Amino acid sequence: MAAWRTERLLWRAEHERFKAARRAVRKNGGAPRVDHPGPPPTGFTLLPWLLMGLGSFSNLLQGRTPSPWIGGLGLLAFNSLYIHVTFRSFDRDKRESVSTRVALGLMGLLTTGLALGYGGSWLLFFPLLGLATGATLRGPRLGRIGLLLSVYAGVVSGVRGGWGDATNIGYATFLSSMVTAAILSLSEAVRELRAAREELARRAVEKERLRFSRDLHDLLGHTLSVIVVKSEAARRLAPRDMDAALAQITDIESVGRQALTEIREAVTGYREGSLATELTRARSALSAASVEPVVRQTGTPLAPQAEMLLGWVVREAVTNVVRHSDAGRCEITVEGAAERVRLTVTDNGTGKAVSRPREGIGGTGLTGLTERLAAAGGSLTAGPSPRGGFTVTAELPADPEELTAAAATAVAAAPGVS
Repeated sequence: MAAWRTERLLWRAEHERFKAARRAVRKNGGAPRVDHPGPPPTGFTLLPWLLMGLGSFSNLLQGRTPSPWIGGLGLLAFNSLYIHVTFRSFDRDKRESVSTRVALGLMGLLTTGLALGYGGSWLLFFPLLGLATGATLRGPRLGRIGLLLSVYAGVVSGVRGGWGDATNIGYATFLSSMVTAAILSLSEAVRELRAAREELARRAVEKERLRFSRDLHDLLGHTLSVIVVKSEAARRLAPRDMDAALAQITDIESVGRQALTEIREAVTGYREGSLATELTRARSALSAASVEPVVRQTGTPLAPQAEMLLGWVVREAVTNVVRHSDAGRCEITVEGAAERVRLTVTDNGTGKAVSRPREGIGGTGLTGLTERLAAAGGSLTAGPSPRGGFTVTAELPADPEELTAAAATAVAAAPGVS
């Protein structure tokens, strides 16, 4: 009971977190990204199946069972063993212990004795035995054990109640053992995967925080110390030797510019968005401009350098559609093949090109992006479509090694940190 209360409190906390996230997301529109925690995994989920023994209990109350004291004690012992085994089956260490296996064996002997002694509704204890077996003996051997148990239940039922009952009891025993094992194993795997995903995400965040703080410390620790020392020197020299003070100030400027360059390189990974991020922003921008967005993405995953370059193309092309095309529909298609990657942005607007290169991502418009893709072994073409509108097509090699030079050029041309 104490373990159940603990699990219940944890489930309630997760359920409240899920509801809070759902309310927050509904205010802005959309679906919550938090998984519903579901009910707590305890043996209480298997207790309702004990209702299958109500027929035997009814026979005891109505005096239809010979030796009712023996039957009552047997029913009590069976229910106790069932609860003991099923509750321990939700803990991997407990269900694999010797005491659990012994309790399951005693449950099998008791079920056999009650079935042979009374028959009738007492035969339904075999499906309950199969359920407890499936909950406890999960693994590759369960199939053989479940089949043998089903055949055994069918033979005992045939001897006591006729072969008509044998088929039904055997099938019910096999079905209860297999289905229970499958559902509980799947539920346990889902919970383990969820816990592993949360742990990996937490470790990734911690690792990135440590890396970034370490990089900033290494970059700025010495540099700021030099700036402080030279600033003090310039302050002392200014009253009596202005030329020397100006030399110190010049050094401070040089050190500061070098630090700014190093910070740009350190935070480049934080400033660059992935292609998926740019496609999401494109949908939002087009919808806000009353342009219907249609995005299609097929093929293999892209290299990070390709995603970076194509993301800039998407941002520049969509900006031109919003500002200059007067379009009502814009299609963005990304096709990843074994050798080449193609991005196409097509609208149904006026088909007029941008009058002059506009300052865009990395300080360039379509003209600069054309040069950058060409340096990476790709190409960018833009012009009116044959069926009207304007089309921008970008192609890149799919091999990441061919894009290394382009990534270096893109980082060098990235805008500064203010």
